[in-house]
Amino acid sequence: MNNLIEKSKKYLWLPFTQMKDYDYNPLIIESGTGIKVKDIDGNEYYDGFSSVWLNVHGHRKTELDEAIKRQLDKIAHSTLLGMTNVPATELAEKLVQVTPERLTRVFYSDSGAEAMEIALKMAFQYWKNIGKPKKQKFISMQNGYHGDTIGAVSVGAIDLFHHVYGPLMFNSIKASIPYVYRSESEDPIQCRDQCLQKLEEILICHHEEIAALSIESMVQGAAGIIVMPEGFLSGVRALCTKYDVLMIVDEVATGFGRTGRMFACEHENVQPDLMAAGKGLTGGYLPIAVTLATEEIYEAFYEDYEQLKTFFHGHSYTGNQLGCAVALENLHLFESENIVKRVAEKSEYLQKSLECLRELPHVGEIRQLGFMCGVELVQDKRTKSPFAFERRVGYKVSLKMRELGMLTRPLGNVIVFMPPLVSTQTELEEMVAIMRDAISIVCQEEEATLGSGV
Repeated sequence: MNNLIEKSKKYLWLPFTQMKDYDYNPLIIESGTGIKVKDIDGNEYYDGFSSVWLNVHGHRKTELDEAIKRQLDKIAHSTLLGMTNVPATELAEKLVQVTPERLTRVFYSDSGAEAMEIALKMAFQYWKNIGKPKKQKFISMQNGYHGDTIGAVSVGAIDLFHHVYGPLMFNSIKASIPYVYRSESEDPIQCRDQCLQKLEEILICHHEEIAALSIESMVQGAAGIIVMPEGFLSGVRALCTKYDVLMIVDEVATGFGRTGRMFACEHENVQPDLMAAGKGLTGGYLPIAVTLATEEIYEAFYEDYEQLKTFFHGHSYTGNQLGCAVALENLHLFESENIVKRVAEKSEYLQKSLECLRELPHVGEIRQLGFMCGVELVQDKRTKSPFAFERRVGYKVSLKMRELGMLTRPLGNVIVFMPPLVSTQTELEEMVAIMRDAISIVCQEEEATLGSGV
């Protein structure tokens, strides 16, 4: 097994990973069952971040395994360029049934970033197709993250991830978004209203040139699990409607039950013009993502070929049969096992379980919507002053959690907790206990180090 570790160090380049860190702390997963995974040395870990926010039913779910096997007996893949296939067609119908009612058309891709890239291109070309070519710009949210393709990066705003690619990006107008814990007032309503007022000021000045606004739905994930105050998302929808700007809602991380609703925008009855979704779509099995559009947007592209209104975009594995087959079975399981209702119920229990973390001296805030949780660690709880970037406290806590039997990845000094949606109350308790112990141990060590002046 050591040979495999050495191969991983020699040949791989891992995503979002400083490989020097990996050389010191290598890990190779070999198998998984339920909500646990096992490494090549036989060590088991809770999958405390759902294999990066996407696992629903746990690993090796029999029904999902069988759905893929049945499809393999027919065909693994054929193109969607100019034709379709059986599971892609059936899945499109099902998606239209379970997503917000204004969304009637499904465009397939392979990842959430691609789904967002598609939404941006659709929005841009939509206005051109209907004779309003001046509407070419985009509004995006401060601290936003939509993926790592250039268009998605261009409407993102996390400097750590994005600033190095500045020369490659198109400019988008950044709008304020409520981060209540870090606001001056800490009043959610005041914070919400101030941000909506600033957004309207942008729209008043620029709406005639704005094609669309992009926003994560209810929770900014990569920014540190920042939960929007009540009424903000619906307020953004109202402003987009008022100023004739398309609203692109990113449900890649928040969709498919993660927040206690099938889609997070349902919390405020928001109807987007375009919506990107992925991650939980296949239950965490295969890379399928979707961009959903209204019929009005679709019809702007429907014309004789020589009019050149076709949407010239596609991917080699668009609408892959294996992925669509497992996604269909995943949605059947959502219904038969009442997944969304169970997540909503267990979310209340999880909220109570997380309360034990509040008494820890370096836990500044706990943010949660459904099974999306972020625990922000601070050096000083009273002043909210953060730990220094170079101390990497969040990273150290995640390594300690691994040692204690749970995997996650931090966002700076925010500990992410996004367990698979089928996690039981007992399993949630055990995972929270691991998180509490890891935070306590690491923060005590940091206090000792800071006290010694190191």
